[in-house]
Amino acid sequence: MARTRVWRKGVLEAEDFPIERVSDYLEEKDTVVWADLRVPDEDDLHQVAGELGLATLAVEDAVESHERPKLDRYPTHLFVTTYGMSFTPDQQLHLAKVSAFVLPQALVTVHGTDFEIDEVVKAWDESPPMLDYGSRGLLYGLLDVIVDGHLSCLQQLDDQIEEAEDRLFDEPTRSGTDIQRQTYSLRRQLTGVRKVVLPMRDVADGMLRHAELHADQPDIIERLRDLRDHVIRANEWNDSLRDVIATMFETGLSLADARLNQIVRKLSGWAAIIAVPTAVTGFYGQNLPYPGYQQWWGFWVSTAVIIALAVGIWFLFRKRGWL
Repeated sequence: MARTRVWRKGVLEAEDFPIERVSDYLEEKDTVVWADLRVPDEDDLHQVAGELGLATLAVEDAVESHERPKLDRYPTHLFVTTYGMSFTPDQQLHLAKVSAFVLPQALVTVHGTDFEIDEVVKAWDESPPMLDYGSRGLLYGLLDVIVDGHLSCLQQLDDQIEEAEDRLFDEPTRSGTDIQRQTYSLRRQLTGVRKVVLPMRDVADGMLRHAELHADQPDIIERLRDLRDHVIRANEWNDSLRDVIATMFETGLSLADARLNQIVRKLSGWAAIIAVPTAVTGFYGQNLPYPGYQQWWGFWVSTAVIIALAVGIWFLFRKRGWL
């Protein structure tokens, strides 16, 4: 499935034309062409690559599903790979690969069904000045939408971490296991985010350097600098959230140790209290004469001793906070 558009001097001229006509439009002046390939097989992509002169290695990277975000330079074009980021309905992080071939007058995007290219098209339509920068403006619009998605996902993760922090000091019987599971899930998702946002800094820097070498469009340089700032912000935000998660792990372990010590103190206190009647009744169970032996008042004396000692120990432990 292919989607196409052509702009002439920043004005949309045609769309959804056969992809075979892309090369014809590229021969005309003042045109910018966009071709979007959705779930293409390798043969279709090689056909487009042959028509536009795309590098074979770049075509292979566009088809692969586990490439890291990167920017490669070839003699006739740039090749960019990145990932859109979103959350599924069950709050699981989802990454959607997007590749782009940037020619002087054309942008070719390659992605699967899990990436919403309509958001990118909407951004282009709402910001016509981007079309004045040609294919660089189209690429900027694409990456700007993707990076904004990264920041949006980080905001959602930040909110989830704040919620987990609020629940961290709840009673363990209510939320201990849930907090551990949620914290582990957040840590795993942040690791996935880091695999995307960390290499994006190299992509943004590479685009900026390439634009500075072609200083005929200074405005696009300012936009790319702003994009790089957003990428840096995403990296710093992700690192800070990872630090918060690490602190939550340490705090959780400390709270667990404190709760365990409290339980041990309580058990020790009750064991000491129970030991008093055990010792007294054991002493009076000897087959030897003792004060009150075989006397009714001896029973009451032993009972009074048990109660007095047990209550005294209970007050002592209560005062020290053991019970």
